[in-house]
Amino acid sequence: MNHQHRIGLTRREILQTGYSGLLGLGLPALLAGRAQSARAGDAASGRTPKSVLIVFLTGACSHHDTFDMKPDAPAEIRGEFKQISTGIPGYQMCEHLPELAKRANKFAVLRTLSHNDNNHLMSTHHVLTGEIQPGAFFDKVASRDDWPCYSSALSYLRPRTDGVPSGVNLPTFLVEGPLTWPGQHAGFLGQNFDPWQITGDPQSADFRVDALTLAPGIDVPRLDRRQSLLVDVNRQQSQLSEVAQSLRLQKDQQVAFSMLTSSKLSQAFELKRETDAVRDRYGRNTTGQSLLLARRLIQSGVPIVQANIGRVQNWDSHGAIFPTLKDRLLPPLDRGVAALLDDLESMGLLEDTLVMMLGEFGRTPKINAGAGRDHWGPCFFGMFAGAGVRGGQVIGRSDESGAYPATRAYSPNDLGATVYHLLGIPAEAEVRDRLGRPVRLNRGEVIEPLFTGAEV
Repeated sequence: MNHQHRIGLTRREILQTGYSGLLGLGLPALLAGRAQSARAGDAASGRTPKSVLIVFLTGACSHHDTFDMKPDAPAEIRGEFKQISTGIPGYQMCEHLPELAKRANKFAVLRTLSHNDNNHLMSTHHVLTGEIQPGAFFDKVASRDDWPCYSSALSYLRPRTDGVPSGVNLPTFLVEGPLTWPGQHAGFLGQNFDPWQITGDPQSADFRVDALTLAPGIDVPRLDRRQSLLVDVNRQQSQLSEVAQSLRLQKDQQVAFSMLTSSKLSQAFELKRETDAVRDRYGRNTTGQSLLLARRLIQSGVPIVQANIGRVQNWDSHGAIFPTLKDRLLPPLDRGVAALLDDLESMGLLEDTLVMMLGEFGRTPKINAGAGRDHWGPCFFGMFAGAGVRGGQVIGRSDESGAYPATRAYSPNDLGATVYHLLGIPAEAEVRDRLGRPVRLNRGEVIEPLFTGAEV
């Protein structure tokens, strides 16, 4: 579809290639997440809506070996790692998370997240939508019967017209063979409300986002001068204006133009604008640069950004869990998230941005025969910072083996209620399913101790 140019476009070329060629992108992929209707949802609480940055540990990180260690348990439960002190009195973390341990005053650890699933796909849907997958069964792949992810619901209830998407997922799409993970799109709300999906390694020297990349020879100022030409092109195609698809395309064109001429958004993807020192602080790896990109997108006004740390089963350590965590997974996560929290705070963004780090479940208390831990939904952790969260606290505790909550358990539905509360979406908000029936968006309860510190 793209037409290669060295010095720009002529009127004839534009007529030949169409608007999609002019911009060097595929409009359907670019604009799938844009709402065109006037449906509106407002913040009933009267609070300023917050942004949400989800650090998703795909495949599920072990709570025993990171944020909920059991040093007094038998060896087959406590594992190989040592503990180190934090700024939270009496609370210790894994020795391989030293930077986060130093910053414990910035975040809260919730140790009693819980649900009944041990399947990656169903659990991912539950955590990323706040609701159980409709018709759920083992390895039920994504479908348009699924519940919408958080950014899709936000796009539906509070549509934007400023060219900024309601949500961006990066740097991977969770799919493996025939299995596409649910919870990544708008589900029954339809593809018009899907978040943007960025698939590319921000660490790569040639990283670019095709949805925001102009054809060679076109820059934003030159594109701006050509908008009048686009109007002329559309006027000449007036015979198509009676066709619904054409009408929709013209609207899409205006949104695409708005996106591409919004330098703040397009420049968010240009990591080269950051100094080498900043990029080094995050870590010159996919994890670190993905978190840096996520921060830049929050800065540009994207309300929900999800950074998938690894591919679908990155943290799914059924074997050799300790060398995997020590040598490959924990060091870049520790460094990247620490830099993220520091930057958000220094830029004055942390108070308006919820950072939420978790996986789809935990890992089994007992180490298996392959020196790993298996799937475990009954108990897992979440780390939360910003947006009014009281840092320097640990909420709830698990039993002596880390198998079940010993204090109040919180479900992914409660996660959803908390996210929507911070986004300014009323608890009673309704959306329409594929049959047009009104359904309540979420039935969880806000996790109040995150903000009040009332629960020990």
